[in-house]
Amino acid sequence: MSLLFNTTTTTLRLSRSLASSSSSKSHLFLRRSAFPGGYRSSCSFRARAVLSFRTQSTSAMGDAPDAGMDAVQRRLMFEDECILVDENDNVVGHESKYNCHLWEKIQNEHMLHRAFSVFLFNTKYELLLQQRSATKVTFPLVWTNTCCSHPLYRESELIEENCLGVRNAAQRKLLDELGIPAEDVPVDQFIPLGRILYKAPSDGKWGEHELDYLLFIVRDVNVNPNPDEVADVKYVNREQLKELLRKADAGEEGLKLSPWFRLVVDNFLFKWWDHVEKQSLKEAADMKAIHKLT
Repeated sequence: MSLLFNTTTTTLRLSRSLASSSSSKSHLFLRRSAFPGGYRSSCSFRARAVLSFRTQSTSAMGDAPDAGMDAVQRRLMFEDECILVDENDNVVGHESKYNCHLWEKIQNEHMLHRAFSVFLFNTKYELLLQQRSATKVTFPLVWTNTCCSHPLYRESELIEENCLGVRNAAQRKLLDELGIPAEDVPVDQFIPLGRILYKAPSDGKWGEHELDYLLFIVRDVNVNPNPDEVADVKYVNREQLKELLRKADAGEEGLKLSPWFRLVVDNFLFKWWDHVEKQSLKEAADMKAIHKLT
C-alpha cells in the first residue's frame, strides 16, 4: 500500500510491498522539517528515517545494520533524535543518535549535536562517577562524570530559556541510567556553569562531536544503576579523583576516562569544586561563552 501525509512542515511517504513469503520488506522515505514537532506530531506513529531498515522475520535479523549491537543500545541509536546545532548553539535540525555518532559523518558533514554532562555532588562534596557499560556503542567501560547524554528533539527538551530543555533531559537520563528519582533531582536545582565544544573519536567507526552543557547539582540521592547503561559507580573526593587521573595517565588497571570528562577536569573542575564547597556555584557560571576544547 502507499500512504501519503502532507503538512506544512513535513511530507511522509511510506511505500510498503508485501509478499506472501515470510521475508517482506518495508522502505520508509521521509523529508523532515527543522522545526519542533516535525513528523512526530503530524503522524500517529513514530517513523524511522535514518536507515532503510528491513522488516523481516526474526531469523533474518542478521541482515539488519549493526546486527551485533546490543539490542537496547541499537533501539536507542535508531529511536533517539538528537538536536543538531551550529557552533553558536543555534538549532539547525535533528538527526538520529546513530548518524550523529558515525565518525565518517562527523568528519565529512561536520555534524554537531547538543549534549549535557551532569556533575552530581553529595552533601559531603564528593562527586558521583559512573563507569559506562560494556555494551555502550561509544566509549564502553570508561569512567566519566555522573551522567552524559543528549537532550532530544522534543518540545520539553528544546526549551532554551534558562537551559530548561537541557535540565529536563538531565533529570530524565539520571532516572534512566542511574535510577535516581525525579524528586531527588528537581529541575530547578541544576546549575548550568558553561558550555564546551569538542570532538573525539571512539574507534574507527564511532565518535563524538558535541556542544556540551555542564550542569552541576549538589544533592543526596538514591542510586540504582541500570546495567544496560552503567557498569559501576563511585563517589570520589578531590584526592581520590587525582589518584584516578594518575592511574589513567599511567595506564594502570586498564583504567580509562571519557574525553569530555578529562577536558572538564583539566580546564574547570577543581576550581569549580571550590565553589561547590563554598555553596557559590552561581558565581562561577558563564553561559555566554562556548569553550572550544581539544
